[in-house]
Amino acid sequence: MSIYIENLSSEVEEDDLKRIFLEYGTVKEVHVPTNHKTGKNKGFAVVEMETCAEEISAVQMLRGIEWMGRILTVNRARIELKDVSLSRL
Repeated sequence: MSIYIENLSSEVEEDDLKRIFLEYGTVKEVHVPTNHKTGKNKGFAVVEMETCAEEISAVQMLRGIEWMGRILTVNRARIELKDVSLSRL
C-alpha cells in the first residue's frame, strides 16, 4: 500500500516522513528522490504502509496539513512502490 506525497520542503528527509507516518501504522518503506546534482529532494516522496487501512487513515489525516512550512498533497499512489525502479525517480 503506497502513498504519494507532494509539495515537500527541500529540508525533508526519509526519517522525518517515517516519524509522521508511524502515527498511522507500520511504515514498510520511505523513498525521497533527490536531485543528483544538488542533493536536495525533488519535493515529493513515496511511503509504503503495511495495510490498506493504515494507508487510508494516513491519507485522510495528512492530506492538506501544513508541515515544515508547506501544505502537503497526500494521495494513494497509482502504482505500488515495489513496481517502480527507484533509479528512475
